[in-house]
Amino acid sequence: MNVFETLTPIAVHRLNASVLKPYAQCYLDHLSARGYARLTIRQYLNCVAHFAYWANRQQISLPSIKQHINHFVTWHLPRCRCKPFAQRQRHATKAALNQLMVVMANTGIALDTDEMSAVDLQLQNFEQYLQQMKGLARTTSHRRVAIIRPLVLQLRQDTLPTPDQLRRFLREEFARISAASAGVTAAAVRSYLNFHAFKGNRIEHLLPIVGSPANWRLAANPQVLSTSEVSLLLKAFPEEMPSKLRSYAMVRCLVDLGLRSSEVISLELKDIDWINGIIHICKSKSRRVDTLPLPIETGSALANYIKSERPQSLSRLIFVRHVAPFDNPIAAGVVRRVVREAYQRAGLSHTKVHILRHTLASRLLETGGTLKDVADILRHRALDTSMIYAKIDVVRLSAVAMPWPRSQS
Repeated sequence: MNVFETLTPIAVHRLNASVLKPYAQCYLDHLSARGYARLTIRQYLNCVAHFAYWANRQQISLPSIKQHINHFVTWHLPRCRCKPFAQRQRHATKAALNQLMVVMANTGIALDTDEMSAVDLQLQNFEQYLQQMKGLARTTSHRRVAIIRPLVLQLRQDTLPTPDQLRRFLREEFARISAASAGVTAAAVRSYLNFHAFKGNRIEHLLPIVGSPANWRLAANPQVLSTSEVSLLLKAFPEEMPSKLRSYAMVRCLVDLGLRSSEVISLELKDIDWINGIIHICKSKSRRVDTLPLPIETGSALANYIKSERPQSLSRLIFVRHVAPFDNPIAAGVVRRVVREAYQRAGLSHTKVHILRHTLASRLLETGGTLKDVADILRHRALDTSMIYAKIDVVRLSAVAMPWPRSQS
């Protein structure tokens, strides 16, 4: 397929007049080899042509292309006044330009680095510290890095913030988030300061600045679904729904096994022992291999998906992408989107995935299970983590409840 035969004359002109012209055919071949649909390839090429047109007008040199992608997506697209036929979809443009960077890297183009690369390197070292030295899960470390990134961007170098800079950052963050999220932000900042202490910097003058707003984590009861609501949720997968079997199997893993989103997308084909009816959770938050019984309904949902809907892929993950590139892993956001849309189809007002984990704990207690059983199934490291579910165990609470003062009982 010739790249210039697939585009409109305007897009062809824009590519021919830009520094990206030599890489247009390589880009098309790259997408074709990874199974992208023809319409998607055409859309991505138009996105690249739009970026090439803008870069040419800005007189951006080839080695510095990478530095300007974020500016183009974030600032130019919402205000774009380019000629007609310019692709302006932010998500598609970002995906298209990410693939362009892969092509350019594969062809040996040396892309300039700037201050942002120094920031990224520092954040990468911080994330490695969180995972390797502090033992945090990947999702937790990702979140803390995301919280700290604006602070590091303000500093623009590998130095500690001044007390005034730290106070201003915390004041601005706390003003826009809830008390619970403020506690997470404070923990992330303390982790970042400890990271600098690990490197030999003095942080004693900064630690007293980082305070957590009062928030009683166990004050509210966990949100749970009733038995009828769970039934409505599991029926909210109509036959005509795209990727129905994958979505249904994901939700069954959440409802029946109490898995986290990250654990669902990390399941591999080798993790299921079909003969003995067990499943191994190898990439859990606790970083240990846990073995759980595989309910018949969950196993059937997984088997139906693998046999009837899962596309051919080199990946050994159970849940794979249904659009190109097929061999890339899916993100945890796919699981969250599947659950949110299932809630909507079922007519439920909930939005969070973790409610299904709470629901499993509630169901265990209602059927005679103990808090130790809950801790084992949900794979909590400490029994104290499961104590919050004692508040929803109404049967056992009623047995130890004392009469209310001045009541007739």
